Amino acid sequence: MNRKVVSFISCWLAVLLSPPPGAHADEFRTPSISAMRVEWRAVLDQLRQEMSARPAIASNFTFAGQRRVPATDPRATPALVQLNAVTSPLFPGIARSPIPVLLPFDPASYLDARQSGAPDSLSVVRYQADFRPADIFHAGASGYDAVFSLDPGAGDGMPPRTFAKPVEVQISGSILVYDLADRLGGKGEPVKTLAAQFPDIRRFIREGYVRYAFTRFGIPYVVSIQCLDSTPRPKRLACREAYPVAERFLKALHIAGGQPSRSRSDIASDIAERPAAASADFTYRPSGDIIAGSGGHRQQSGHADFTVYSQIRFPLEKAPAFAHSQSFARRKAGATVDVYPWQDNFCEARSFEVGQCTSGFGHQGQDVRPGACPADSKEGCDPKQQGVVAVRDSIVIRSPQQQAATLQINTRTEHIRFRYMHMNPAAMDADGLLNGRRVSEGEKIGVVSNYLDHPNGTSRHLHFDVQVFTRDGWLWVNPYTTLVSAYERLIRGRGRGREIGPEPGPAAAVAHALPDDVVHRIDTQEGGGN
Repeated sequence: MNRKVVSFISCWLAVLLSPPPGAHADEFRTPSISAMRVEWRAVLDQLRQEMSARPAIASNFTFAGQRRVPATDPRATPALVQLNAVTSPLFPGIARSPIPVLLPFDPASYLDARQSGAPDSLSVVRYQADFRPADIFHAGASGYDAVFSLDPGAGDGMPPRTFAKPVEVQISGSILVYDLADRLGGKGEPVKTLAAQFPDIRRFIREGYVRYAFTRFGIPYVVSIQCLDSTPRPKRLACREAYPVAERFLKALHIAGGQPSRSRSDIASDIAERPAAASADFTYRPSGDIIAGSGGHRQQSGHADFTVYSQIRFPLEKAPAFAHSQSFARRKAGATVDVYPWQDNFCEARSFEVGQCTSGFGHQGQDVRPGACPADSKEGCDPKQQGVVAVRDSIVIRSPQQQAATLQINTRTEHIRFRYMHMNPAAMDADGLLNGRRVSEGEKIGVVSNYLDHPNGTSRHLHFDVQVFTRDGWLWVNPYTTLVSAYERLIRGRGRGREIGPEPGPAAAVAHALPDDVVHRIDTQEGGGN
């Protein structure tokens, strides 16, 4: 590549990473979000076709919409109201979805069996292509998310697999799509066996998941399975092993519910609100400014992102708190030095795929440490009981024994996830921090800990990250600016983003954090060395 080309690319990247026109260097922006429009007439046409395949129950549905009522009035789509009534006991809240809910559940066969006198105790698995009852189903004002599992050996015609655990399949559909500057977005290969059912479907492996993305009724949907992009391992599913499971799931999709709502408008990026008063001491390095030498091979830098993806409550209960690397940070007497300014570590060298980082791999989130108990504390401060709280009113996505807890927001203006790591799984299980639990903003959900596959597996800190829904599914975005903004609200003061040169990173730490090869990188995707 000649120098002119390199110069052009450098200038182009500088334009992309510079603050938007009219914004100062210290201003933060809200995300840009596109709103989709649902083709409800096509939804009703397909639902009529699916019900007509079972003549005994087809007459139970009314498809002639009543006129002189708004399109969002349930009376305009009586067949969907009837369908929601049938499926809501299995998928609570399904009518809240403003988009058609596609699930591996056959309502026509289910109703036909019930009308024929099948016992109520007959397992729903029979009508779900052998997938177990949903591990989680959550519908809200932006769309829905669901997780189903296929047990080892279940499903006629499935190839033999070495993987012994149930395979979890996720599906998400959303009326809101976050507009990311995504260099990897939209890629993938066609899937011939599914082309007739989903003409635009594409399959690709991204950020540790094999994903099938398609558009139906004007809405983007993504089906995904976490997997290892290499040969099968005893404790990890290979992506090629996941293909037939995902395709079984996709072939079984039917309209299970949903209801039209008021049309949406695109949400333009704007200047994010911040405290007017200046903080006396809070300072932070700019987004993208990671410790020198910590960004992987070829000395890559971080990913500058000045977006406040959501107005959240800061995830630690109290100030002070310190956002710093836990793998490359300066240490004193065996402990990390907790001082301002904060520093971004979203794209630090890790073995996890992160599409927004230049190397394609990164940390996925931000490490945050609570401050030490003050010497004159009168509140009985216990350094091992410093609280972690919910950043918003949300629903929990977490199975028993998992070390990660995810909180999901699904409103008219947001479809976003926040993941917490390193709290003790046994404590979270005991507290009932499990799939489907609703938590309130500021509610204590745990304490800062050091769990990483086992107690004392990492330093004592909270790993916090953010995912947003895109046409490629759920993708990690840099949470650093979102956390800076949240911390400013916690301390009621605006920090100073100091233009400080990068510090040299300890060579030993860099060598320790870098993977030996790509297979090792993806193989440790679930390990959470965050």
